[in-house]
Amino acid sequence: MLYWLTALSDGGDFWNLFRYITFRAGGAFLTALLFGFIFGQPLINVLRRKQGKGQPIRDDGPEGHFVKAGTPTMGGLLIVGALVTATLLWARLDNPFVWLVLFVTLSYAAIGFADDYAKVSKQNTKGVPGKVRVLLGILIAVIAAIWASANHPDALQNQLAMPIFKDTLINLGYFYIPFAVCVVVGAANAVNLTDGLDGLAIMPVMIAASTLGVIAYAVGRVDFSEYLDVHYVAGTGEILIFTAALFGGGLGFLWYNAPPAAVFMGDTGSLALGGALGAIAVATKHELVLAIVGGLFVVEALSVIIQVLYFKRTGKRVFLMAPIHHHYEKKGWAEPTIVIRFWIISLILAVIGLATLKVR
Repeated sequence: MLYWLTALSDGGDFWNLFRYITFRAGGAFLTALLFGFIFGQPLINVLRRKQGKGQPIRDDGPEGHFVKAGTPTMGGLLIVGALVTATLLWARLDNPFVWLVLFVTLSYAAIGFADDYAKVSKQNTKGVPGKVRVLLGILIAVIAAIWASANHPDALQNQLAMPIFKDTLINLGYFYIPFAVCVVVGAANAVNLTDGLDGLAIMPVMIAASTLGVIAYAVGRVDFSEYLDVHYVAGTGEILIFTAALFGGGLGFLWYNAPPAAVFMGDTGSLALGGALGAIAVATKHELVLAIVGGLFVVEALSVIIQVLYFKRTGKRVFLMAPIHHHYEKKGWAEPTIVIRFWIISLILAVIGLATLKVR
């Protein structure tokens, strides 16, 4: 919205700064961060008062989690509120990719909110039926995939871009939409599975989003895309503002979510943020790079899939408990140790993901 202030500029004054994506990204970061600091504690107070017993704790979970009983959930409202406010304030509102990512974020946040509300109000861990969640998630992802494809250059529509092998495009044809749907739905649920320890999910999300934001900025500039030898997609640079807002809102949330957490992200946050990552990857034609920079989420999801399939086949377990962060809890690792080591892994994967931009 503040981009419209450029109408006051003569080309060399203060108002001209609002033309620059990097300046507005910095503004979005600070706005979201301040939003988190200002509204964080009041929101927690409201959630604690409304929820009473807080998020129900699984009976079959790690023993150390029982001390967390009574902690309020739906903290994702703080992150989503911060990033949406900052994005609407600082991004160009005539950009289709901005609205695409906001649509996915808010839609998945609504699913997560309904699930959190059902869990808290009924004081059980079931929430919204899984089939309903999946079907709604697929519907949202289908709309997002078609939306993104319609705004891609003709040469890139229905094409799968390959990292490193940058001259290679795989024409998926009618299969591109189902593929993009899997990316968005898979990212949303993978982040949701990762959100099991205080601070575990939010920092890897911030790292992955920042990486994708840099990629979006490069992909949206003709000069950068030519130098880095990536496919140019006009308009994606504005996504950097969204990711900057996500980083700022994430830091504001982490202030209260750091161990011991005063509030949990809940499905409200994890589904929304995971869906946002998937939508950004689809918008920028970097779906496969998301699997690298979000590799931690991939491993968490795979650990659940492997555990379930192996148990059904043999009656035995591969891991002491899935997702895999609970496996390390069962092995005796302290919660902060798991969280910080997983953060380190996320940083390493982000660097690897950025390295795919330029391989000579």
